[in-house]
Amino acid sequence: MSSRASTSFISESPLDPQGVENHVYVEAVSSGMRSIEQVIADIAPTDIPVLLLGESGTGKDVVALHIHRRSRRRQKPFRKLICATLSPEWLTARSAAEQQAGAGLGGGTLYLDEVGDLSAAAQANLLQALSDGELAMAGGLGTRLICATSRNLEEQLRAGRFREELYYRINGVCLRLPPLRHRREDIPALAEYFLGKYAAEFDRPQPALSVQASVRFHDHAWPGNIRELENTMKKIVVLGDERLAVADFDAALPEPRAAAPASAGISLKEAARAASRQAERELILKVLARTRWNRKRAATELKISYKALLYKLKQIGLEEAAGS
Repeated sequence: MSSRASTSFISESPLDPQGVENHVYVEAVSSGMRSIEQVIADIAPTDIPVLLLGESGTGKDVVALHIHRRSRRRQKPFRKLICATLSPEWLTARSAAEQQAGAGLGGGTLYLDEVGDLSAAAQANLLQALSDGELAMAGGLGTRLICATSRNLEEQLRAGRFREELYYRINGVCLRLPPLRHRREDIPALAEYFLGKYAAEFDRPQPALSVQASVRFHDHAWPGNIRELENTMKKIVVLGDERLAVADFDAALPEPRAAAPASAGISLKEAARAASRQAERELILKVLARTRWNRKRAATELKISYKALLYKLKQIGLEEAAGS
């Protein structure tokens, strides 16, 4: 099978890469993430710099590690540096320390997390290293560079807070990771992975989410993205009760609006139509949750055509799912 066609899970490395939690890269269902996976398959074997953009918690660390593990450098070191903590002389200082310790990158991958937080002096330092055609580190010839940020670098460029030359050096290929609310089809697989991970870590039985919880997790906005989903699944494993997680979501919901009085002129036909739409929405979501958002299987279970299901998804406000 070609690398482009393969989007299966990758196994965890026996050694934790420095500074990155050792999560498996989970296969995507959503069209947005599948497009990103196709680009990763093309660029991973090359040395082109990669810039990862996305909100906090969208999985930039895991994608960076995934690129490294699919590259020719997979047997070489993977190093993560948090840019907010770096001094202006970070690059040359690290090089000297690693030369002395014999622990250079050796042609591996350097991952700069939150590159938008680099100071002006640190940006100049990095630009100089890149302009020389190599990263000036011990054994660093040909080191692969991956950068990530949750900041708007284009806005920082316009404000003069980020060097334009550096931006174009690190932006060989730019991958914009969608927030979890824009890739809801991936929630079941991610939830199952985290449930299994923490069940094994805490030596607990792996819970099975109810259909009702799966529907609620689909509808939740996930402002904390994958990190919030992970913490929710961890809590379910530890407490052994999914109802507590759903209760947290209930507490975050706005107060329901009071029902309109009869004098507002709502007809019985309109009320019946609204109730029918709500029942239809709940049934479709339940079937989609049961089939892990396999829309063709869901259409078969619902005894409607695939095209009709896509139309109904748009009708009930799930345009993102219908368009993926």
